[in-house]
Amino acid sequence: MKSRHILLAGAVALALSACGNSSAPADSAAPADAAPAAEAPAAAPVEAAPAEAAPAAASTKPAVVENCATTIESNDAMQYNADSITVPASCTQFTINLKHVGTMAANVMGHNVVIAKEADMAGIAADGASNAAEHVKEGDARSIAHTKVIGGGESASVTFDVAKIKDGGYKFFCSFPGHLALMQGSIQVQ
Repeated sequence: MKSRHILLAGAVALALSACGNSSAPADSAAPADAAPAAEAPAAAPVEAAPAEAAPAAASTKPAVVENCATTIESNDAMQYNADSITVPASCTQFTINLKHVGTMAANVMGHNVVIAKEADMAGIAADGASNAAEHVKEGDARSIAHTKVIGGGESASVTFDVAKIKDGGYKFFCSFPGHLALMQGSIQVQ
């Protein structure tokens, strides 16, 4: 049973390193390969990987907003270049332009932007998994707005009524399967 936990821990560390943590691949690649042969080395990276990932999630990278619009970039490492959007209260409509700066195709590493209440994010992502074009279930009223899924080198935009998010508690996120945990940020009106 203990070896299963160590193998699982090694798999988690490898998955975290593949998600774009620039220091994790060097630290976790050797122990993940060695996990079946030696139990002790595999346990150390698992403890280190979440500790390294936590500060990145807490960092503040506000989006640049001009003329009631912003452009957010996504990449092949499952990351947005912003973790918050502050919409000016003077805007009645707001546009989010999504630009995929990676090279991978939409069916492999596609991204979108979905605006919804934080409490609805997981449900929207789960229900939309079967809709490969947008990864949002057609007619899902929980989604305030969303772009289509795009691949490397592509762009998409969505415009929505700012009044729909004025009461707070909204986030933007990628609903491509498996991306929600890393690709999300807050969106508020001020």
